[in-house]
Amino acid sequence: MKKVYWLLVVFLVPLVRPGWAQFTAAELAERPRWESFLREAEVVDQEQLGREQGVTRPWNLTLRQGDVVRHALWKNPSGIKGGFLEGWKYEIAAYRMDKLLGIDMVPPTVEKEFLGSAGSGQLWIDDTSLYRDMLAEGKSRERFRTEGWTKAGYIAQLFDDLIGNEDRHLGNVLVTGDFRALLIDHSRTFRTLKSFVEGLPFSDKNTPPANLMRKLPRSLVDRVSALSEGEVREAVGDLLSDEEIQAVMARKKLLVVEIQKIIARFGDSDVLY
Repeated sequence: MKKVYWLLVVFLVPLVRPGWAQFTAAELAERPRWESFLREAEVVDQEQLGREQGVTRPWNLTLRQGDVVRHALWKNPSGIKGGFLEGWKYEIAAYRMDKLLGIDMVPPTVEKEFLGSAGSGQLWIDDTSLYRDMLAEGKSRERFRTEGWTKAGYIAQLFDDLIGNEDRHLGNVLVTGDFRALLIDHSRTFRTLKSFVEGLPFSDKNTPPANLMRKLPRSLVDRVSALSEGEVREAVGDLLSDEEIQAVMARKKLLVVEIQKIIARFGDSDVLY
């Protein structure tokens, strides 16, 4: 995990938007429209992906509503698969937490009926590539060596720490044509095991200090610090159990302490912006 996140932190995308959001203001304004589209659009084509493209074997759906045609990833895993707890509801809960905190890096994701079952439907963002594939194809890493991409990596660490994500890797970071980072695949989040309640996926115990949440937006840190259990419950509804929500709040406390340790080490003005 340390090696994966070292890569993410060293090579993550420029923030070319006000603040830190990776989706543009225009794209964020369209989220309600795409949420409705995902729920209501007709499935006109479907293809189940192979295991090499995703261990939960999601479906690539072609959706159409009127003249609008877009692709979406649909999945409905629930329970232990391949030794890991997988859950489609976690995909939606991660999106809602992304919106709640204003992180704005997760594509629109809603509950979607398909083949007679409930599952998560996530809008596929056109003209993007997996970060893993770009590196494998020999894309110049210099294009990723920017302060903005690095900062996006630190924000992703914060988000994954809060939602208890044990599965961030180079294969679930999308890169847009103008080099923005989007986060996908959250079916292994919101963990409740002791290690995810008394510790964080990314902390000074497993990540070098220089690569751990080294730069963070002050307003985001304040937002996380003020996050209440009531807000989380309202945002996620019945997607998470009481135990899972309480685990989020336990990680929130640990996360605030972790950030304060980083600030104490490097200085407030050198960490927060």
